[in-house]
Amino acid sequence: MARSELDIVQYLNEQAQHVEKTLRHIVPEQWDIPVKLRESMNYSLEAGGKRIRPILVIAAAEAVGHDPAAADSAYPVAAAIELIHTYSLIHDDLPAMDNDDYRRGKPTNHKVYGEAMAILAGDAMLTHAFYCISLAAKNSRVSAETALAIVEDLSVLAGAAGMVGGQVADILGEQGITTLEQLQYIHLHKTSDLIAFSLKAGGRIAGASEEQLEALFEFGRGIGLAFQIQDDILDLIGDEQKLGKKTNSDVEQSKVTYPYLLGLEASQAEVARLTEAAKQRLLSAGLAYPNRLLALADYLVGRDR
Repeated sequence: MARSELDIVQYLNEQAQHVEKTLRHIVPEQWDIPVKLRESMNYSLEAGGKRIRPILVIAAAEAVGHDPAAADSAYPVAAAIELIHTYSLIHDDLPAMDNDDYRRGKPTNHKVYGEAMAILAGDAMLTHAFYCISLAAKNSRVSAETALAIVEDLSVLAGAAGMVGGQVADILGEQGITTLEQLQYIHLHKTSDLIAFSLKAGGRIAGASEEQLEALFEFGRGIGLAFQIQDDILDLIGDEQKLGKKTNSDVEQSKVTYPYLLGLEASQAEVARLTEAAKQRLLSAGLAYPNRLLALADYLVGRDR
């Protein structure tokens, strides 16, 4: 492993620990919550994972560089996006959706707590994400105006016009995707939108200009699409032990993927093309410290898990 890759792995590990520390205390202990609901929420929140989206919030704030304290201010918003991502995984694993038995090497939430509790745990995480953003403003970590803009972004990019819309298109697509454009729509909304949100939110926290916010968003869309195509590739050629889930599940469910439409080699070439284009867009933004985001992009799309 090259030195630069070691540095990124160390950064990811360190920031993941900070994010997990934040998540452990993100639902106040004094709140009167049914024990099973809290257990179900914690089960999935503490299941591990790479914490990519919250780390991108922090890394984007660092990249802008206008405010040295911005990275610390980013943690409540970083927690918010991890709550959204985790809720989406819980619901995605349900029998009515992908019907998966394992997530991150552990039984899925509904296998442990039942379908009703899994749905409600996901609902609780979704709503609590917006509480986290309000908390960032309440604690004077970000301005009320910035928090409002982040809430607006999240409402769009995690909702009907974003992630949820992508999930719906994915379900409807099981009836027959025929074009690359249809598949791209699914990947851009189901996966890229939350990654793009994370980068834009970090930029907002650090006081990025409108041009920088646009570049961070477009960088996130490109990297997010490359990330999902890489996921399609790993479903074919990945190691189940490393991935923590079954491979060839897309084939078994007759899902149309980039490798299915383009072939494996062309899909790998598309990952490389998208990554390079995204990096060039980021470099055009005049960020103070873009190098870590660039290295994260290379690491994420070159991953084997």
